This record gives sequence, structure tokens and C-alpha cells, in this order.
Amino acid sequence: MKTYLPPKFLIERDRERCIQCQVCVNQCTFGSHYYDAKDNKVRSREENCVGCHRCVIFCPTRALTIRGNPVDYRENYIWRPEVIEDIIKQAETGGILLTGMGSDKGYRIYWDHLVLNASQVTNPSIDPLREPMELTTYLGGKPDKVELDQDSVSLKTELAPQVKIEVPVLFAAMSYGAVSINVHESLARAATEMGTLWNTGEGGLHPKLYQYGNNTIVQVASGRFGVHPDYLDVARAIEIKIGQGAKPGIGGHLPGEKVSAEVSMTRMIPQGTDALSPAPQHDIYSIEDLAQLVYALKEATNYTKPVSVKIAAVHNSAAIASGMVRAGADIIVLDGFRGATGAAPKIIRDNVGIPIEMALASVDNRLRQEGIRNQASIVVSGGIRNSGDVAKAIALGADAVYIGTAALIALGCTVCQQCHTGKCAWGICTTDLALTKRVNPDIGARRLANLLRGWSLELKDILGGMGINALESLRGNRLHLRGVGLTDTELEILGVRMAGS
Repeated sequence: MKTYLPPKFLIERDRERCIQCQVCVNQCTFGSHYYDAKDNKVRSREENCVGCHRCVIFCPTRALTIRGNPVDYRENYIWRPEVIEDIIKQAETGGILLTGMGSDKGYRIYWDHLVLNASQVTNPSIDPLREPMELTTYLGGKPDKVELDQDSVSLKTELAPQVKIEVPVLFAAMSYGAVSINVHESLARAATEMGTLWNTGEGGLHPKLYQYGNNTIVQVASGRFGVHPDYLDVARAIEIKIGQGAKPGIGGHLPGEKVSAEVSMTRMIPQGTDALSPAPQHDIYSIEDLAQLVYALKEATNYTKPVSVKIAAVHNSAAIASGMVRAGADIIVLDGFRGATGAAPKIIRDNVGIPIEMALASVDNRLRQEGIRNQASIVVSGGIRNSGDVAKAIALGADAVYIGTAALIALGCTVCQQCHTGKCAWGICTTDLALTKRVNPDIGARRLANLLRGWSLELKDILGGMGINALESLRGNRLHLRGVGLTDTELEILGVRMAGS
């Protein structure tokens, strides 16, 4: 059927610089470049271009430029170009429009409307180059009080399993199959080096990565892919996935063409078959059902590992989180609507869920009001972009954050939102063996570790500037935050004052 859509990008080729080397042809996984043998020229199919810029970067003579196509429709606030183009696509395909990554709509990013306090005269700042700064965080439930034995040395109170992380940043759940094995290895090695954790996602754990188990969170999702006793035993923590920010209430789908032999073995499903995760976990229809699974996993691992529960940030997250804590969850994971994914219905991604900032503030406040905040740690994700976002999240009540998109960008991702196609030009969201080699785990692990190291140094600078020498002093301390350009209602929900007050 003829398409009525103009190309999204224009490929400009400088013919004086182009040497017909065909590097662009070999590097582009979407067929945007091809060699015309008759004319001995490399030509372009602009309708295929997704704007990943791999051809631009690898062109040895800098002959290529990719630009957005300035196609103008008659100006109409309701029928914007994106709306028109989505209708045209569905008229052609008759299916659900899929996309990768998180919501790219212009909703307010509250991190950008929050500023942190700084010490000046009466509360001197601390120089992190000369004073020790503590970023170490312990994830897991804490007791209401701690008692010592009569010798005042031994601990009488029995503590729930704790996970020690040296930096309050974890790598978010990205399943094997959705991303390549080299991405998983890069994440695992970087987490091990930096003393933090990475998350397998719902696709199981490849046997070659069991050696990194002490820095691994394994996920138990609705499809139960790759879940078996060894998988649970090797992990440092276990996460029950109820929902995710990019598609609240929606199950997962890994297309059969991405289920290679290795993915098949790891997920324990037939090769080449679609991996469909049901929307609900079919053994969880109440908080009581959730408690049963939480304690089943604890029992299966001899009560040695904390169990977290991950939900999408929705309007009643606070009430849900309260039930999750009472169901025995050691860690609550909240994923906001800017959280990314390999594939989600575009209409769900852009219209369902709430910003992580609002969910975090409401959950932390609810758990404090009920006197159970100490019984579980809170980890948030969904659009964490830099160390400033991390510091603000911790001040709002988080114990740590997950990063997914930021980690992929560190590996080379250019956020072209074509993850669902399996043709990732950067070798990230693919199981194609030839493309997978484009991510070198040695280089990938180094880049990810560098990212966390840089953020750690910045966090120490932030704390020092606030006159604080430990992250614990910032956690949940909203007096260190002020709002800029926010309404009274927004300030009330976030629990912060307006700047200047």
C-alpha cells in the first residue's frame, strides 16, 4: 500500500567528499543507504532513516548530514503533525502503534522545577576533597528499634537481609532479548566494579553472567521467564515486577524473531516463538496474594535475600505501596511514566501513569504517616538523567534510583525510539549476532563505570555544598528543596516550599 507520509529525516550527502566506500551501507541496519552498481554511487532511501546518526559518525570523510525534514502542515493546535502521522500509520497497518523508550511528551519535568539548598555562613560547607563523604546506602527493611545484648556489643535485634551499595544508583531492569547479551555483561561488570546492582529484567540470567550474581537483582515477572532455583539462589536480591512506567497495566511482548537460541535457553521457551508476558501475574489479585509470593520467594532462598516489588507510578501508588510493605516487601520500586521500554503501545506510553516525582512524594509521605517508612526502602526510576536528579529524588524520600535510558546512552544509544524493531544500529536492543558485536563489553563496562563515578563525585560536591557529609542526612529531608514556577497544589503534593520562603 502506498504510504502518504513524508520521510522524517533528510540525508544530505556531500558528493565531493563521498568516496563510495559503502561504510554507511554496512553500518545502517534500516536500509537507509544502498549502493547503485550501475552508476557506482551510494544513494539514500530517506523514508527508512530513523535518525540514529550511526552513518554520520562512521563516515570516514564526514560526507553525511542527517537533518529533520521540515515538512509543514497547515498550523492547527489540535491536529498537530504527530497526530496526523499516527492516524495515517494506523490507516495503513490497522494495528497498534509501537514505540521504544519513555514518553517524549512535553509534560512538566518536576526535577527541573526543584532546586537544592546550599550552606553559606552559618552552616559552613564541606570540602569533599579533604573530608570523607558517605554515599553508602543499605537497601532493605529496617527494624522499629535496635536492642543490644547485655554485653552492649552484640546485636540482639534480628535484622532483615540488607544490600549494601556504594553509590545510590542501580541499573534498571532490561531483559535479555530486549537488549543484547553484551549489554547485560557491560551492566553486570560495571555494577560489580562500582559496588552497586544491576537488574536482569524479566528475561532470565544467562549462565555466563552467574559470576556477577552478588551484584545482580533477578526479576520474577508475570511470564516467569527463566525463573528457577539456581536463578534465585545466585542473586543478591529478587524483584517481583507488577508493572512498569512505560506501560502500566500492560504485559510484555518479545517478538519471536528476537528469541534466538541463547535467548531461548535463558528464558526457557522455544526458539523463534513470541515471549508474551500476561498483563497481571495470574497468582496475584490482592495484597494477600502478593504476600504469599513474597514469602514464597523468601522461603525458597532461606530468608537471605531482600525481596522488592516494582509497580508503575499511578494515582493510587501511595495506598498500593502501603499494602506492599505490609505484604512483606523489603524494597518498593516506583517507575514513572518517563521510564523507557523496548516496546510499548504509543497510546499507553503517552497517556497512562504519572510523573515519578509526584508518586515518590506521595508514597514517602503515606508510609511516614503510617509509621512504616523504615520497614522498606524506596527505589525510583523513570527519567533520571543526572546526579542532580538523584540528589533531588533522595531529598524527596528515595533511598536510591534506577537508571535505564541514561545507561544505554552511555553505551551509545541515540534514543531513536526504534528498540522494538530489533534492528538497533548500535547493537543495544537486538539479538542479531552481527549487531550485538557492536557493543564491546570491555568498553561498555568502562563507560558505565565512568558514568557512575562521575555522578558519585558530583553527589559528593552537592552534599559538601549543602554542609552535609552523609547521604543519610539528605534522605527524605525536603527542607533542602525549594520549588520554582510551581503551583500551590504542586508544592503541597511534593511537600516542598516555594523558593524564597
